[in-house]
Amino acid sequence: MDLLTALSRQSCASFTDVEAGTVRVSVFLSRRERPGGLLTRRISTGLRTIKSWGLNVGSGRILCRRVRPQDWAESWRRHFKPLEIGGALLIKPSWSRRKAKRNQAAVVLDPGLSFGTGQHPTTAFCLEELVRFRPRGVRRSAPFLDIGTGSGILAIAAAKLGFSPVGAFDFDVEAVRNAKANAIGNGVGRQVRFFRGDVMKLKRSIAHATYRIICANLTADLLLNARDRIVQLMKSDGILVLAGILKQEFPLVRKKFEAARLQLARSQTAGEWQSGTFVRKSRFVTIK
Repeated sequence: MDLLTALSRQSCASFTDVEAGTVRVSVFLSRRERPGGLLTRRISTGLRTIKSWGLNVGSGRILCRRVRPQDWAESWRRHFKPLEIGGALLIKPSWSRRKAKRNQAAVVLDPGLSFGTGQHPTTAFCLEELVRFRPRGVRRSAPFLDIGTGSGILAIAAAKLGFSPVGAFDFDVEAVRNAKANAIGNGVGRQVRFFRGDVMKLKRSIAHATYRIICANLTADLLLNARDRIVQLMKSDGILVLAGILKQEFPLVRKKFEAARLQLARSQTAGEWQSGTFVRKSRFVTIK
C-alpha cells in the first residue's frame, strides 16, 4: 500500500479477503494509465525489489481498469446517512436536513479521501466510547488523544462532547490537512491540535503528556509495535480504545496489551472487525 501511495501520490484503499488470503490495493487516477505505462512499470519494479528482500508480495498482479464516469456525489448521498451515537451525538453529511436533538452534539462531515465517516464499525465503536466516557458534572478536564485521526471525526466529536484539551495526529499529511478543515467547518478549529506524526516516533511535545481517553484506530501491527509508546500516554485512570483490528488478530493484541498491565473492559465484534476498551488493572471494572 505504501508503494502504491508513494508512486501514485494519491490516497489508496486496501481490501483484505480473509477467506481467500488475498489483499487488493487500489487507487483512483484522474489521468489515464495504460498497462505497461510508466506507473505500472514502476510498481512492477517496486514489487520485485520488495520480493528480493524476502517478503511475500503474493501474485503481484497489476490491473488497470477504466471507470465509467458517474455522479459520485449522488452515490455518496445514497450511502452516507445520518448516524446517532447513544443519543448524545449526531454524525451527518452537509446535505442532510436532520437537526440535532436537545443536548445532542452534531458533527457535520462529508466523505473525503481520508478514512472516517462513522459508518465503519471500528470508527463507530470509538464514537460510542467517547459518548460513554464524555465529561459530566464537575469534571473540568478530560484530555483526549486521537492516534491516526484520518478525517478528524473522533477529535471533532471529542471537542463537541466536552473533552479538553484534544490532540490528534496522523502520518498522512493530506489527512491532517483535511482533518483541520473539517474541524474548522465544525467550529472547533481552535479546540483541536492537529499535527503530522508517526506513532513509532512520537514528538517530545506529546511524549510527556498523558490523556484520560486515547483512541487508536490502527492496524494490529502498528498497535503491537507501538504498544509501549501508546500505554505511556495513559493517565493512571486512563482509558484506551483500540480499533481497526481484524477479528483473528484481536487475541494477540489483547494478550500484548494485557501484558502491559492493562485489562480488557469491553469488546465488540462487527463482521470481520473486533475492537476493545482497556483500562489499567488497578482500576479494572467491567463496562457494560
